[in-house]
Amino acid sequence: MRVAVQSGAFDLGVEVSAFSAAVPGAGAVVSFTGLVRDEGGRLSAMEIEHYPGMTETAIAGMVAEAVRRWSLVDALVIHRHGRLAPGEAIMMVATAASHRGDAFAAAEFLMDYLKSRAPFWKKEIGADGAEWVAAKDSDEDALKRW
Repeated sequence: MRVAVQSGAFDLGVEVSAFSAAVPGAGAVVSFTGLVRDEGGRLSAMEIEHYPGMTETAIAGMVAEAVRRWSLVDALVIHRHGRLAPGEAIMMVATAASHRGDAFAAAEFLMDYLKSRAPFWKKEIGADGAEWVAAKDSDEDALKRW
């Protein structure tokens, strides 16, 4: 299990290849990458803040929960912080399990958790100024299914 909270970009291909190579007993590997979304073409950047140490600990706890609930062989979460441009990779989740159902379910669980509970604060910056991103009811609703 690996959790990385970092400012620098990551190479999705390298990360997924290394993750897959390290789980020889798995029958399924699922990965998801989230990108900085620019709906409407108004976003020039997104700034993501966090508290070092606290953020990693909170995410590691959720990853441990996913590993336990779905009997994962392994799991990986990478989440970036700092200033990101539209289209840049903001995070990735990878899960490995004996069967695809567990790998998919665990990956969705982790993505829902990261979206609604991970201690990150996001600010959208555009030509009209900057605005903190508020929590969405749909994100909370997605988390309720777990």
